[in-house]
Formats: sequence, structure tokens, C-alpha cells
Amino acid sequence: MKNRTYNILFHTHTVSGIVISVVLYIIFFAGSFSFFRDEIVNWERNHTVQTTDDMILDFDSALDTLGKQYNLYGRDVELKKYNIEQRVGVYLSASKDSLTPKESNTSSYLSLDTKELTTHTYINSYTLGEFLYRLHFLAQVPYPIGYYLSGFIALFFLFAIVTGVLVHWKKIVSNFYLFRPMAKLKTLWTDAHTSLGMIELPFQFVYAVTGAFFMIKIILIAPTVSFLYDGNQTKFYEDLGYTHPHYDFANEKIPSNFSVNSFVDKTKDLWNDFEVIEIHIFNYGDANMHVLVNGHLNYKTKFNGTGEAIYKVSNGELVSKKDPTLKISYLESVKNILYRIHYGDYGGYVLKLFSFLLGIISCFVIISGVMIWLVARDKKNIPERKRRFNERVVRIYLAICLSMYPITALSFIAVKVFQPVSQSFIYSFYFIGWLLLTVFFILKKDHNFTNKYNLLLGSIFGLLVPITNGLTTGNWIWKTFANQQHQILFVDLFWLFLASATLYVYFKLTKKYNNKV
Repeated sequence: MKNRTYNILFHTHTVSGIVISVVLYIIFFAGSFSFFRDEIVNWERNHTVQTTDDMILDFDSALDTLGKQYNLYGRDVELKKYNIEQRVGVYLSASKDSLTPKESNTSSYLSLDTKELTTHTYINSYTLGEFLYRLHFLAQVPYPIGYYLSGFIALFFLFAIVTGVLVHWKKIVSNFYLFRPMAKLKTLWTDAHTSLGMIELPFQFVYAVTGAFFMIKIILIAPTVSFLYDGNQTKFYEDLGYTHPHYDFANEKIPSNFSVNSFVDKTKDLWNDFEVIEIHIFNYGDANMHVLVNGHLNYKTKFNGTGEAIYKVSNGELVSKKDPTLKISYLESVKNILYRIHYGDYGGYVLKLFSFLLGIISCFVIISGVMIWLVARDKKNIPERKRRFNERVVRIYLAICLSMYPITALSFIAVKVFQPVSQSFIYSFYFIGWLLLTVFFILKKDHNFTNKYNLLLGSIFGLLVPITNGLTTGNWIWKTFANQQHQILFVDLFWLFLASATLYVYFKLTKKYNNKV
């Protein structure tokens, strides 16, 4: 590689990395906790559920419950299991019956408790798990700015990965095994950044690609829609499988003795190990009422086996089906695989813990890159004014990024102490607390202090999480273990081990610093 080409790639790698570093850190840190979104939600609500995508629900009783609160006639009704939790999402379209009063003829989205059959709005069922999950793609920023911002950050991250590989290509093997902890500071940060970056390369590449696809796919696929579909977005999304078929409203009521449970049972009889994740009812209570049962085969049976069956309710006829045991289209296969590898939800706790670890290492790679940038510019030949500016920039970066750990741990305590909590409480507590910690560490003007005491605070708060849970709910670790309350037990143990590990790091850093002094 020519020197000019190398310098261009090196500087573009550095600049792109510095520009996106803070937001990228937030995405990876929150995203690492998002692997345990379902466990956190169940921990908050004191729920223990079966770990399966299958919707375990008496659909007939659920529809009766909804029918007492809403006039379902003529509506499209969808029940969908998005996550491994006790509640499922419910979508009710506006009724197609022209005689339905306008004040009650609006679409609604809510959640339904599968055991208690109680309904909840999205706002009053908001959780810290949902907050962290949505923070990792900046959903708290007004739509669509946050979505597009996270998508373009992922795109620039992909660019930084590619340029980083090209820059280190000649020494990619030798540098991987090179680590000099006793060398000067810039060498230490460079070795850590390079070695961990190479270990993380497949993980980071996957999440850069899938993150960009999810968040800015509308922009990325716009040329496809324009050239291959002549601008027909409806047809494009039909081919992608994002839409349902349409059935006309007959405006003729049928007896209410139909059973959706029977159609679910029929579908499960078609294919072994079929897990139902969605029920979509077209024209509820009408002569042209249809029921769609959608799901997939258990991942142990087939990793990418999605299927569905559609029945006409008036005669019980199977109108159409998509066999999950057969080979699916290339387009649908790619779409499904992108989702699965991004969420990492097909390999149990082992894969989730491994993904969490890689995500946290990615945070360290980002921080080490910033520190390399600072140390490389802390030289006598650089004007004092620029050196002070660079130091202030990194001070702000570190304060924002590292204070995410203690405020996240403290938020776990807060949602237990102040139950029940609302969306506004979680927003206020997390963001205001994060801001106060950030300002405090910026004013301290000490990178070493910021690093050590964020670790210390996070460790203390983390160790208090299982204690707080035991005091407020009675769910002590030994009780959840004995009662096989796996999700609650996991979160408490997770914080116990994570906080212990970071506390150990804090003491090692303190000892090293004291020895230098």
C-alpha cells in the first residue's frame, strides 16, 4: 500500500471513529444490556415465564375479554408475541362497519397479560428493559431522527471497521499477538485497541451491517423500489413479507360460537414443533372472517423455518398455508437471518452472555481508540491551546460514556424501590441522573478519577440490586433458585457477578495508581 493511500485510510479511520465514538458507545452499552431485555422485564414485574416463542394463551378467553372493552365487530384483531414475557401485544384496527359510532371506531394498541387477561397501555406498562432496548437505537430521540441517526452511526462504524482492517492488514497477525502493558501509554492503548478490535471484528461487522439495515433500510432500499418496483412500495413490502393479505368486509354477522383455539390447534397439528407467535383475525365476527396463524419451527428443529396457515371461519376451510419445513425464498431467508443474528435469541443464556461480553469489549475498543487519539496529540510540538481543547473533548467523552454504568445500575434499584413506575419516571431518573454524573466528572477534570469512580459507583449500585430486589419483593436469590424463577434469579446473579468483576478492576487500578505515586 502506498504511503499516501495508507495515510488517507488511517486519517479517515481515526476521524470517522472519533466523530461517532460517543453515540456508538451508547449504542453498544445499551445494546449489551438489551440482550437481556426479556429477563429484565420479567425481573421488574416479578414474573416467571416459560422460555419459548410459542404464545401460551387461551385465545377465546382473551378475545372475550377484549370484546367486553371494545366492540370488535368488523375490526382486524392481531395478537402477537414480541418477547419472552407474560404480556402479548394487541392491535385493533378501526371497524369496517359503517354503523359503528365514530367515537369508538379508532385503532388501538395495547398489551394483554396472558395469565391474568388484564389489558395495559404501552405507557403504563413501560419498563427499564424496554427503555434500554430502545436506547440502543436512540428511540428516545424524536422519530425518525433517532432511528436515522443510529442507522448512519452503524453505517459509519462499518466504514471505520473496513478502513481499520486495511490500515492494519500487513501486520494483522503479528499485532494480534502483540501486547505490551509495561510500554508507554500510547503503545498500551494501541495494542489493546488493535488486539481486541481484531477479536471483535466478526461481531462488530455483523452488528454494523444489521444495525444499518434495520434503521435506515428505507433509504438503502429506495433505489430498489424505484428501479425494480417502479416506486410501488406496497408490492415491495408484500414480497418482503411485511404485509398481510386483504379480505373484503361482507357486512354480515355470523354466530359468535367460533373458536380461534381450534384453528391454532389445527395449525400445530400440521407441523411438529411449530411455535405460534401471531394470530391475525380479519373482519372479526363477519361472514368473511379469516384467521391467520403465523409462527416458526423451534430453532432446534430448523433455524429458519417460518410458516403460516389461513382459515375461513364460516366453514373452517384451510384457505392457504406456507409450509415451514420447505425451503423459503432467498429474500425472506436473508431477512429472517438478519433479525436472528442481531437479536442473538436462538442460543439461550450462553449466547446472550457471550454477546454481552463482546458488546462490553466493543465499548472498551471505542474508549481505547479515543485515548489513542488524545495521547497521540499530547505532544510538545502541538500548541498548548489545541492540547487543552483535545483534553476537554476526551474529558467530556469519558464522562458521558463511563457514567452510563453507575446510572444503569442505580436505575435497576429505582424501579424496584418506586414501583409501580411510569415511562416518565424512567426517562427523568435515567437522563437527569446521567446528566448530573456527567457534569460532576467533567468538572473533576481527572481522567483517572472518572474511570475509577464510575467503576466503584457502578459496582456498589450493582451489588445493591439483588439486595434491593429481596427487600422490596421478598425474592431473595435462594428463594428464586428454590422456586425456579429463572428470569428473576438470572438478573440478580448477573448483577452480582458483573459488579464483583468491576469492583475487582477498581481495586487493581487503585493499587496500580498508588504504586506509581
